Amino acid sequence: MVIDPLPLQVAAELFPNGISRYAIGGLLVGLGVTVIYLGTGISAGASTFLESTLSYVSDQSRFQQYVSSRDWRLVFTLGIVLGAAVYAVVYQGGAWTTDVQPWRLLVGGVFVGIGTRVGKGCTSGHGVCGVGSASKTSIVGVLAFLTVAIVTAQVVAALGVSP
Repeated sequence: MVIDPLPLQVAAELFPNGISRYAIGGLLVGLGVTVIYLGTGISAGASTFLESTLSYVSDQSRFQQYVSSRDWRLVFTLGIVLGAAVYAVVYQGGAWTTDVQPWRLLVGGVFVGIGTRVGKGCTSGHGVCGVGSASKTSIVGVLAFLTVAIVTAQVVAALGVSP
């Protein structure tokens, strides 16, 4: 029996530092959303963080629906940010930086914010919690997110846009 080396070469190109860090990260994310769901009965999505945070300062009913869950959402979001910061300092030797122009980060952030509201959740929420619970809406959403991201990346690369 001859093993085709092409899939191994493709995997080596896609994951030049190995796949274990991604597997461990995926397991930790899955464990985290499972613990949150079992402990609260709520799917762990990050897109409602802003609205839940606004419930601290606004009496509008739109934000008040999050009062009962806003504390854990705040801790959840801080954990995402602090986890990334600790990783950058410990494994990359310092704070994470980018060559992307600040105005592009701002515009991208606005588009992401609008997309999470229109899409009724963020890519991670749909991808991890929604697909994990076999939600047809989330599966279709994730396929749409991936398709648009791939097409956008190809167009940007073809246009030669740099950071």
